[in-house]
Amino acid sequence: MATTQHTAGSPGLHPDLADTLTIGTRTFASRLIVGTGKYATYDQMREALDASGAEVITVAVRRERLYNERNESLLSFIDLSRYTILPNTAGCFSAADAVRVARLGRELLEQLGNPGANWVKLEVLGDRKTLLPDPLGTVEATRELVKDGFEVLAYSSDDPIAALRIKEAGATSVMPAGSPIGSGQGVLNRNNVVLCLELLKQGDAGYPVIVDAGVGGASDVSIAMELGADGVLLNTAVAHAKHPAMMAAAMRHACVAGRLSYRAGRIPKRLYASASSPWEGVIGYIPGE
Repeated sequence: MATTQHTAGSPGLHPDLADTLTIGTRTFASRLIVGTGKYATYDQMREALDASGAEVITVAVRRERLYNERNESLLSFIDLSRYTILPNTAGCFSAADAVRVARLGRELLEQLGNPGANWVKLEVLGDRKTLLPDPLGTVEATRELVKDGFEVLAYSSDDPIAALRIKEAGATSVMPAGSPIGSGQGVLNRNNVVLCLELLKQGDAGYPVIVDAGVGGASDVSIAMELGADGVLLNTAVAHAKHPAMMAAAMRHACVAGRLSYRAGRIPKRLYASASSPWEGVIGYIPGE
């Protein structure tokens, strides 16, 4: 399959500082992926998607998620020529259900001619209270979907070994959670995310690792990107913000800022101060000297 190249970038970013995100056979300028659920209205959703600068958006493909109480279709409010749709298996609690929903998504997007047809954001959840992923079900569904020709972007916990097993099952990208879905707690265990990145990228530096779930504000996105994540996927933090489009714009800039900060290389943390100016020529007494 030919690679899809997108050129939309972040406004004001010098070309020398821009870098792209490659996931499987597709390449994008934006590293932010946003969801389409939980908005008060579809018009509000459309405004937020535009403000986010995202090129990939996730859609839950079951019919009850695609139509509102007025029988309006979510897809009617999305520019399918602008966005690559990443169908997701939200609400699935078994590998079999996730595989079935993924196939429904592929059929729908093939009819619409969208390039995301053979993509799936795989979610196999363990229970309704925590919405944490079922690691065994996720591995099982990943294997089945890969055999069926899908490029699987798999939602995982921040357990590095669980994430590695999903990659070994054939996932195109593993997406460790920052914190539980919709919780707004941000990246709770930064060390585990770093370990996920280390294991998943060992001998495979270009393997895409995307932090998925738990984002509350723009600083959470920046933190995830500064840790070395290749991208961030979020939904609730924008959809339930007081001003969704404004929050989407904040997330867009935070993603760029975090990525640039990571690439620039931060200074090491120190216990004591380190003067920015030289001590030579200082007038007067210096305590301790």
